[in-house]
Amino acid sequence: MTILVTGAAGFLGARLVKALLAGPSGLPPVSRIISADIRACPIADPRVDNRVGTLVDPAFIGTIVEPDVRIVYHLAAVLSGQAEAEFDTGLQVNLDATRALLEACRSLETAPRFVFSSTVAVFGGDLPAVVPEDIALHPQTSYGTEKAIAELLVSEYSRRGFVDGVICRLATITVRPGKPNSALSSFVSGIIREPLAGVDSVCPVPLDTPIWVSSPAVVTQNLVHAARLRTPALQGRRALNLPGLLVTPAQLLDSLERLGGAAARARVRSENDERISRAMRQWPGALDASRALGLGFVADDDVDSIVRQYISENVA
Repeated sequence: MTILVTGAAGFLGARLVKALLAGPSGLPPVSRIISADIRACPIADPRVDNRVGTLVDPAFIGTIVEPDVRIVYHLAAVLSGQAEAEFDTGLQVNLDATRALLEACRSLETAPRFVFSSTVAVFGGDLPAVVPEDIALHPQTSYGTEKAIAELLVSEYSRRGFVDGVICRLATITVRPGKPNSALSSFVSGIIREPLAGVDSVCPVPLDTPIWVSSPAVVTQNLVHAARLRTPALQGRRALNLPGLLVTPAQLLDSLERLGGAAARARVRSENDERISRAMRQWPGALDASRALGLGFVADDDVDSIVRQYISENVA
């Protein structure tokens, strides 16, 4: 089986590629993964077919959607901070490229499974404490708007039988290794990652801000599961609120102190950034993920399991 993964060179994409190559149950053996990104996927495996280019180039999209592709993971995106700062770039990557990719899949006439990574930022406005899947989308950022429009496109292309879409509204992924990225929620990882590396960090939002999070391992597991989900089980509702864990920065920092020590906790100071605080207030603190849980998706156990996962994988 051939799988296409856009954004495969990124942190999440590389984890997904590795998981798919391991041969998860419920999926046919993977013969080839087409990695489509602006750089090569770091996973060294002869089954990884690197295609280096940009999705804003229609000619590049035409080279990656090959006739034998049965599953498409569309992870490539401009993140929230950059999408807000660079309006045209966000539209080109998050919206125009998504439609071009869907059109290329339509031309296959095989309706490949199309797993689309969406976001909690599609929600906004006056939200209940726990946000259901079917509430009207009212995004308050360019990133959320672009993803909401793309969700509608995936649903429509699925209704018409061009693709077999599953829309995964992902929680904020924490703890991400490496350097801070352009996401407005990047600090959620930074207040754990940097202190454990002996580096000072800033929490730019009030410590009681509710945040919907998920660990890299659980997000990867859920993305794999999205590929093997039986279409009738979706009952025509392609968008899923994936499971997460409701935490606050205070709870994350308490866990940091329990698992990393008081010295690590002392490296984090609070310094409000109203731009980031405003965005986080507009995003939901928790999602109703009961349907996803009933379909076999999973959630993290608790905040300590998330921090412990990062320490075990990244801290010597």
